[in-house]
Amino acid sequence: MRPVRTAFAGALLGTVMLAGCGQTSATPSGAPSSNAPSSAPSASQDAAFPAKVQAANGEITIAKRPERIVSISPTATESLFEIGAGPQVVAVDALSNHPAEAPRTDLSGFKPNVEAIIAHKPDLVVASDDTIAAELAKVNVPVLVEPAATKIDEAYDEIADLGLATGNKDKADKVVADMKSAMEKLAAQATDGKKLTYYHELDTTPYAATSNTFIGQIYSMFGLVNVADKAPDAAGGYPKLSAEFVAQADPDLIFLADVKCCKQSRQTLSERPGWKELKAIKNDSVVQLDDDIASRWGPRIVDLATTIGQAVQKANGR
Repeated sequence: MRPVRTAFAGALLGTVMLAGCGQTSATPSGAPSSNAPSSAPSASQDAAFPAKVQAANGEITIAKRPERIVSISPTATESLFEIGAGPQVVAVDALSNHPAEAPRTDLSGFKPNVEAIIAHKPDLVVASDDTIAAELAKVNVPVLVEPAATKIDEAYDEIADLGLATGNKDKADKVVADMKSAMEKLAAQATDGKKLTYYHELDTTPYAATSNTFIGQIYSMFGLVNVADKAPDAAGGYPKLSAEFVAQADPDLIFLADVKCCKQSRQTLSERPGWKELKAIKNDSVVQLDDDIASRWGPRIVDLATTIGQAVQKANGR
């Protein structure tokens, strides 16, 4: 059994995602979705069931190919559509804003409402924690818990889980293989050059992420040195830094994951006390990330790695 993994951090999934992704309209959570699968399953897909999936909440048995999936995890939503299970998804949570065609509602992944979820008549629910698993089990609705990854391999594993659970194993395996290949190529392209230091900002508190986190491991692929690793409370993975700490570290690169939520930019950083003369600000090495991509562990980690790789090459003068 895979252990239940700790979420990225309250600061990342709570403050950043809730503030940055909570806008735009949504269908009321209590209203059953009319979204129906657009294609019939193939004989080979049906033959894959019953399927046993080793998720974070134990071995989950999926009796038949699910046709009414509810996802209350933005990362799971992205993965489901990427592996071809989109037509099976009838409702997603309010923060599931990618892809655009995902049937968004005002369901919450942070405070899930069991009655509202059941109103969509799901035959499978995908969540990032096991808060509602026991309650949904009482009405015979299987819940697949796929928490925040702590390692890149766990992200791949979760996509494979979703493929098995939805009857899209072949497509999921291809997605994972393509992701691995792309990540390996990106890392290989960035092995040269000087050792650069960086600071990854989660929010304006400011909270950061160390090399021991999922996001930190992606940066490590490019040989970057994380200034947050030397923070007094770095052991938890997400230390709260002071403006003075960052100013003294003077990183070569600054990556902002609080652009949508908090409107941060090179200009706003330069207005912080003691930051105007930082190398990253003076050398135009402040990278504005997409908050959503930087906080999820699905297929778009390749996009994140691409952005990081481009920033490293630019800083190295290539």
